[in-house]
Amino acid sequence: MTQAATACPVLHDRDDRKSATLADAAARPDPGFAPVHSFGFARDIMRSAAVRQGIDAHYFADKEPSRIPVIFLDGDLHKKRRAQLARYFTPKAIKERHRLVMERTTMELMAQLRRQGRGQLDVLSLRLACDVAAEIVGLTNTEASAMSNRLRKKFRASSKAKRPGLRGRLGRYEDIARTLWFYRRDVVPAIRHRQKNDMDDVISFLVREGYSDQEILVECMTYATAGMITTREFIVMVAWHLFEKEDLRRQFLEGGEDVQFAILDEILRIDPVAAYLYRYAEEDMTTSDGKQVKAGERFLVDIRNINVDGEAAGECPFAIDPERSKRQRMPGNWMSFGDGPHRCPGAQVALHETRVFIDALMRVPGIRLTVPPTLGWLEEINGYELHGAIVECERV
Repeated sequence: MTQAATACPVLHDRDDRKSATLADAAARPDPGFAPVHSFGFARDIMRSAAVRQGIDAHYFADKEPSRIPVIFLDGDLHKKRRAQLARYFTPKAIKERHRLVMERTTMELMAQLRRQGRGQLDVLSLRLACDVAAEIVGLTNTEASAMSNRLRKKFRASSKAKRPGLRGRLGRYEDIARTLWFYRRDVVPAIRHRQKNDMDDVISFLVREGYSDQEILVECMTYATAGMITTREFIVMVAWHLFEKEDLRRQFLEGGEDVQFAILDEILRIDPVAAYLYRYAEEDMTTSDGKQVKAGERFLVDIRNINVDGEAAGECPFAIDPERSKRQRMPGNWMSFGDGPHRCPGAQVALHETRVFIDALMRVPGIRLTVPPTLGWLEEINGYELHGAIVECERV
């Protein structure tokens, strides 16, 4: 459980977190892993070459290593595969390719919002997240809004599949059906096109490497979960904070990109979308403060609590303070995107698309939040979801 805020003369014991209470009640970490709450110890664990992915990787133990999704790889093969795919996530790629998609889709969504006078934030943000991820992955041979709708229904079915009893069984059937529908309607056309026309995206790379259609589907679903679900939730969370905090909203709109990114980082620090990461020590290791870790030890990296560790975050750890990372000399994202070899490769993409969307949304004439989002919990990512938020504006 998260500790209560300590006295803070600067921000007056302020607790800006919106998802902490839900996370404390709903999060279900896998048993058998020792919780890590210290930022320094977590960083040592995440960066050590002696430590490996701690969950789900065993599902691929009998698979050909070259065909395992990169997120489940470790060691030299993981390093090689990350290097091969890194070109799609570089600052240059964001500036020259992905930024164009972010701005084009955002303009379309804002124009739609102005025409209708209202919109649902999680639907709008998912469309943006889908468009950007689709450009990177190569899911560009079907209509963007239709694919976004299919994925939204598939993600919802995945949540239903986690329920107990008959509802969970029906949810699993629906999840399978919607996954197959996404595969046939979106993945297969993209594969077939790239088998004839080599392009500069992830699917083209996988086709060149000889991946099967089913293996490419697994990669697409991995990118869809990491690049679409989490970004959608983060965009809505940022909008929620800014709608309710006029001073922060003004600071966001009047500041340059550096200020905007600092605000995004702080919101993500106190309300990270995913709650946990899992690791296990393959070999003995010694941490930076001399602690001994034995081979076989398993760790649950508790992102939510690590990000508010007072020793790293400083005073008022539960308050949004854009100057915090500079003052504390800490990385702005803290542990929200992980760290070390498995740090989320799309972190900068997610931050850039969030900044582009939020900046445009907050400048829409008359924009206001008329229905706040409903908080729910997605067991698939062990993180929150926000749905049903309605914004209204002056109609064109």
